[in-house]
Amino acid sequence: MEPQYVSTPFGRRSMTLGMLASQESASKVDPDASVDKWKIFRALCEAKDMVGVSDRALAVLNALLTFYPKNEIAEANGFVVFPSNEQLSLRTHGMAGTTLRRNLAMLVEAGLIIRRDSPNGKRFARRNGEGGLGEAFGFSLAPLLARAHEIEAQAAQVMAAKLEWKRLRERLTLCRRDITKLIEIALEEEVAGEWIEMQKHFNLLSASLPRRPSAAEMESLLADLDAFRELIVKTLESKSKTEKTDANDNQNGRHIHNSKPHPISELEPSFEPKQGAKPEEEPRHWREPPKSFPLAMVLQACPEIIAYGPGGGIGSWRDLMAAAVIVRSTLGVSPSAYQLACDVMGPENAATVIACILERGGHINSAGGYLRDLTRRAERGEFSLGPMLMALMRANGPVARKTG
Repeated sequence: MEPQYVSTPFGRRSMTLGMLASQESASKVDPDASVDKWKIFRALCEAKDMVGVSDRALAVLNALLTFYPKNEIAEANGFVVFPSNEQLSLRTHGMAGTTLRRNLAMLVEAGLIIRRDSPNGKRFARRNGEGGLGEAFGFSLAPLLARAHEIEAQAAQVMAAKLEWKRLRERLTLCRRDITKLIEIALEEEVAGEWIEMQKHFNLLSASLPRRPSAAEMESLLADLDAFRELIVKTLESKSKTEKTDANDNQNGRHIHNSKPHPISELEPSFEPKQGAKPEEEPRHWREPPKSFPLAMVLQACPEIIAYGPGGGIGSWRDLMAAAVIVRSTLGVSPSAYQLACDVMGPENAATVIACILERGGHINSAGGYLRDLTRRAERGEFSLGPMLMALMRANGPVARKTG
């Protein structure tokens, strides 16, 4: 199909498919439809990137709208405005002729206005027999009316995206503030822990965000910071519980000492242990399994286990535990060792430990022996999963991926 051309004061221009589509849609405008010209202009200012026009082009469109005699763009009021380039230049605060023509062409190509050229290329309107405006040559604003709903929907979409961006920014600010305060409290109270390392990790996470981040980048960082904040809170809660337990043990010890002041030699013979008899094993104290860490943090620290999930992905704790069973067998960990770990640590934490062992596979000779050792330490309250996850997060986290 050969290109069609339209005559203009600046020569013959090829008519693009977009221009043809714009003319076709403008020809099907409802005769009774109307739109406020400034309302649709404000919507265009919001949706300019989606429509594909620049600020300069919008300034030219604003000038064209000032020549439209009514506030409502409607068929009854006509669609064509016909200012000269000199008049347009004045209303665009002295825009140069070449710049003006380039931005008029951009508005035409974007399908926001249509050229209605006269035979001699001039812009004017003829009077009809009743003294009103008859045929006019210039720029038709009919596409603004024809595309009003589309432009308003695009503007609403842009505004919703801006609100979401602002909401994410606020959440990031609050999360950062929480983490800063929690670390400051831990340092001031001299709580045992890797707080300096956590501070460094937090600074690296914060520095990974660009000056003008996208919503996706902020969502990714927010997930990492939420998981990091939960780790800090869990660490502080764990230390607080340990201190309370130690304080209670000390009080109980003093109470027992004071209530039974007599030495064992003064007890009746029947209560003394028989010579040579083995002392009974102390009863094993049952400990409540610690709470699990956020799944997002576990997957960030241990990405290798994701491939073992159902369908090659992990979207829930159930998926992680299913993957851990497969990895357990692959690493040569016996079912009894894994079951004991589940009983002591809880199934979620046991699966997390398996993920950590898989991640550090090259540094561990016997995965089964290592798991049993960790289980024994966890049973005595000497093992915390947090430092292990922190080390792997530093190695496999978003900062490491970005700089790697």
